Amino acid sequence: MLRVQMLNMIEQRMRHLALPLSINFWDEREVMLGDPSKVKLFVRSPLALTSLAHPSLGKLAQNYVEQHIDLEGSMRDIMRLGERLCDAGALMNKKNWLNLSWLLQPQRNARKNISYHYDVSNDFYTLFLDKRMVYSCAYFKHPDDSLDSAQEQKLDHICRKLNLGSGEQFLDIGCGWGGLIFLAAENYGVHATGITLSQNQYDYVNQQIIQRGLQSHCKVLLMDYQKLPATEQYDKISSVGMFEHVGIKNLPCYFGKIHQLLKPGGLVMNHGITDTNLNGNGLGSDIGEFIEQYVFPGGELTHVTNVVKAMSQQNLECLDVENLRPHYAKTLWHWVDRLEAQQNNAKGMIGEKKYRIWQIYMGGSAYAFERGWMSLFQIVAGKPLADGSLPYPFTREHVYASAPALTTQH
Repeated sequence: MLRVQMLNMIEQRMRHLALPLSINFWDEREVMLGDPSKVKLFVRSPLALTSLAHPSLGKLAQNYVEQHIDLEGSMRDIMRLGERLCDAGALMNKKNWLNLSWLLQPQRNARKNISYHYDVSNDFYTLFLDKRMVYSCAYFKHPDDSLDSAQEQKLDHICRKLNLGSGEQFLDIGCGWGGLIFLAAENYGVHATGITLSQNQYDYVNQQIIQRGLQSHCKVLLMDYQKLPATEQYDKISSVGMFEHVGIKNLPCYFGKIHQLLKPGGLVMNHGITDTNLNGNGLGSDIGEFIEQYVFPGGELTHVTNVVKAMSQQNLECLDVENLRPHYAKTLWHWVDRLEAQQNNAKGMIGEKKYRIWQIYMGGSAYAFERGWMSLFQIVAGKPLADGSLPYPFTREHVYASAPALTTQH
């Protein structure tokens, strides 16, 4: 009787919202809403009824991953429908869908957390990343830029912002599969060091260094950035898509370490996801639990003003701030489309459950960036010289200059 009442409640709710949706239940009951419907919902188990009767984005995502429900349609339409399905009040409280102030893990778990996310397999990431294997927001100069072009433009955009020069010592914290250090060494003549906690990434970068003949210009370290000795000094430092793992309470240590590693007059570029909610300080909700359990253990987001403040408190002077939120939405939709086009190969590599995790995670993130629930900022800051001066161009012309970057010969 309770099950029948819940089914009726779900149907009434769907009809009230006038969703363009068809629902097929496990008992072959079908409800058509809208004609034609863009999204089909298959309820495979009675276990999904509670989440449909009182929906939240986290519960719906969990039921999809656990295969209690199936969804058919474009991920863009699915995310729009999910937002409408959830109670408006609850949505506003949980709109950080993948802003995800993820529950902060102790620093000692950093290697385990990175391994959980990145050590799936390099072959899996090749299914949806660009040819340079860049797993961070791209930079689209034109709406129809390919993902390969946009990622190369992003890497060059960072190098120009840092005003890289031949012979400089350059550190990339959280170097991923090495795309930035390779471009910086090959096009700007720097001596580049990448650092990662992922064994898969470390092995891949070492192989690429040899294949590219960059042994005299590039190296990669498998270690925590905090363990870099203070005697190592760098002219320029980048951190791309890494500081989300640091945690709000650890930002002083993070930027303090960067200040310690920078030479006087040196520059740092921090590229990371931020919360758009000024008062955001952790969800503690089913969404946070979903991400903590399934996707990305050990991370936390904060508002960009707190990032600038944390930098300033560690004597890093902010020089340039750029919001790339639309670029990350576009990047993620590229990844979703490419992953879905390779879904059979992906499922063969990681299985149905993990495939669903990645699909809903990246689709939800793309939608969250589109809706302004989270953002992405690149912040350039510098370590002033003893006299307080900081050598940096007076304008941003160096970032947008049309002259090609220097290509070095090795």
